[in-house]
Amino acid sequence: MSLETLLQKSSAVQLLRNSQMGANPYPGVQAEYTNWRDEQRAWQKTCVLFNQSYHMTDMYLEGPDALRLLSDLGTNTFKNFGPNKAKQYAPVNPEGYVIGDVILFGLEDGRFNLVGRPSVHNWVQFNAETGGYSVKCTRDERAADQKGEIVRQAYRYQIQGPNAMKLMEKVVEGTIPELKFFQMGTVKIAGKKVSALRHGMVGQPGWELFGPWAEGEEIKAALVAAGKEFGLYLVGGRAYSSNTLESGWIPSPLPAVYTSPKMKAYREWLPDTTWEARASLGGSFYSENIEDYYLTPYDLGYGTMVKFDHDFVGREALEKISKAPARTKVTLELYTEDVMKAIGSQFEAGNRSKFMEFPSAVYSTWPYDKVLDKNGKTIGVSTWVGYSSNEGKMLTLAILDNAYTQPGEQVTFVWGENPSSTKPTVEPHVQTQIRATVCPVPYATVAREAYRTT
Repeated sequence: MSLETLLQKSSAVQLLRNSQMGANPYPGVQAEYTNWRDEQRAWQKTCVLFNQSYHMTDMYLEGPDALRLLSDLGTNTFKNFGPNKAKQYAPVNPEGYVIGDVILFGLEDGRFNLVGRPSVHNWVQFNAETGGYSVKCTRDERAADQKGEIVRQAYRYQIQGPNAMKLMEKVVEGTIPELKFFQMGTVKIAGKKVSALRHGMVGQPGWELFGPWAEGEEIKAALVAAGKEFGLYLVGGRAYSSNTLESGWIPSPLPAVYTSPKMKAYREWLPDTTWEARASLGGSFYSENIEDYYLTPYDLGYGTMVKFDHDFVGREALEKISKAPARTKVTLELYTEDVMKAIGSQFEAGNRSKFMEFPSAVYSTWPYDKVLDKNGKTIGVSTWVGYSSNEGKMLTLAILDNAYTQPGEQVTFVWGENPSSTKPTVEPHVQTQIRATVCPVPYATVAREAYRTT
C-alpha cells in the first residue's frame, strides 16, 4: 500500500494526528549520562560530546548526475560546491513549501551524503530513480528502522562548547586544519583517519567527526579521555533534543508532500511504512487543511540560503514568496508564573493541563502549537517547546506573522490538544493558555553573535 492509497481512506490531518508514533527517538545513547541539567550546562560552559551515530538516516549519492540532481531539487546555490564542503539542504515542493531539512556533505571521494530525518532522502531517491539521472543511491537507515544488531556505515560525533577547540588540539595528532564554517578536512585521532566538519550546533564553536563504524568506539574513547581536563560531558537522549531551543534550529518541519497534484506519483511511490505515513502531528494548532501546516524556507529562517541562480523544483513559487515573506521565526519566552500553574495542575484531581516533560516537552514527531494575539487571534505556530536549565526558562521556537515579531511583544502560547488525538502520548487534559514574550532567535547571545564567525 502507498501513502496515496492511505490518503484516499483518511485525511492527511487525521492520519497524522492519530498516528501511534510519538516524538523522534534517540536510540543507542543513554537517556542521561549524568543528569540533563549538567549536560545542558556543559554545552555553554565547557564542552560536550553528542553521539549522533544512531538517530539520523544517511544516504550516499554517486554517479555523473549526482550534483545535478541535488541542484535540481535544492534551493541553495551549487556554485563551487564539492568535496570537503557541507551545507544545509532543504528542498521544497512545486508550491515552494519545505519537504525536509538535512545536512549535505560533499565527501572526499566525490560522493555526497545526506544526513537527517528521512523525508529529504525519500524525495531525492524518488527523483533519482524516476527522473532519468545517472545516480546511485545507497541508504544507511537510522537505528529506529533497523532490526536486530545496529550496524551503521559511519559513526558521527559532535564536540561542541567553549572548550571544544582545546579538546581537539589535545586529541588530534598533528596540526588541526584551519577550516571555515561548514568546511571539512581530515585529522588523525588514535591513529585513525577522521573526517572533520567545522560546525556549531548549540551556539558554540565545534566539530563534527565521522568515519568507519568499526572505528567508532576507539575514537569515542580517545575523545572522552582527552576531554576529562576540559569538562567534557556525554549528552544523553533527554538533553540532546533540547539543544535546539538555544540555537534556534527548527528540527522537524512537516514534509509538504500530501496535496500537490504534481507530487501524486511520489505519493504513489512512497510505501505506507515510510516516515511521511507513520510520523505523528500534534499540538494545539488544529486545521483540517494539511496545507496550513506547510512551511516555507522563509518561515524557517532559511531565506538567505535560497538562491535563484539555477532552476530547481519550486523556484517559480519561491520567487513570488520571497518578495514579501509573511512570517518570521522567533523565540518565545514563556511566563514562569503561567508555566508553574500548568505544572501545578498535575497535583489536582481534574482539569489538568497537558503534562510537560523536561527538558523537551515535545510529544509528537511534528509539534504545532498555536500562538494568539491579545484578542485571541491565531498569529502563528510554535514548533518546539522545552526547558533550558542554562536560561532558567521554558522556551519555544515559533513562526509568527511579521507584525508580532518585535522583541518584547506579548503573545499567548496555547498548550494541549483540542480536539484531542489518539496518540498514546496524549492523556486526558484541558488546553492551557500561557503568556509569552517574543525574543530573538537564536535565544542564546553567543549563538546569535559569535559561533559562525569563530
